[in-house]
Amino acid sequence: MLNKYARAFFTRVLTPFAALLLRLGVSPDAVTLIGTAGVMAGALVFFPMGEFFWGTIVITLFVFSDLVDGNMARQAGISSRWGAFLDSTLDRVADGAIFAGFALWYAGRGDDNILCAVAIFCLASGQVVSYTKARGESIGLPVAVNGLVERAERLVISLVAAGLAGLHKFGVPHIDILLPIALWIVAVGSLVTLIQRVVTVRRESAEADAASAAEQGSGADR
Repeated sequence: MLNKYARAFFTRVLTPFAALLLRLGVSPDAVTLIGTAGVMAGALVFFPMGEFFWGTIVITLFVFSDLVDGNMARQAGISSRWGAFLDSTLDRVADGAIFAGFALWYAGRGDDNILCAVAIFCLASGQVVSYTKARGESIGLPVAVNGLVERAERLVISLVAAGLAGLHKFGVPHIDILLPIALWIVAVGSLVTLIQRVVTVRRESAEADAASAAEQGSGADR
């Protein structure tokens, strides 16, 4: 849902910056790699220490690279299958690092095994949700479903909650409860989205198989 509207808005906003990077000789692939490294550093360095505010700031600065690199490729006329593959693959790496950072905090100084497990579930389910769509499309199905909690929703919910929870260290009382709430929302939403996609793929595959069987039957009648 957010992908549809927010991506178009930020693409327009970031177009001048993308053009500047191209003039400076920076490649889209370099932006993809630097962006992923920045997100991983913010998540795996700051989050396990409980520095959720500063970790979110760092991640937010780098997460927009996901929009900038594609914008650069389109402006330069160098969009490629390799670029799309690299971007998609490193998106999964960055997402995994964010929820791994949460899990490391709750496994360590956060001292909450249940929330550690929830964070790990968010990590795993996010990867599987992405895989179901990619796998369905690879076997020729449209996977025509807008899931309840897709990648954009997972990131926005988690990072906004983490950033606000980090204000607890600045003296804001009880606000740290937002992160556990967000993780539960993402976990449940990801599960619902996974079920939505599996059901959709099952229906579409049954329809495709029935259509193929009908075509073969009509061919035999001729």
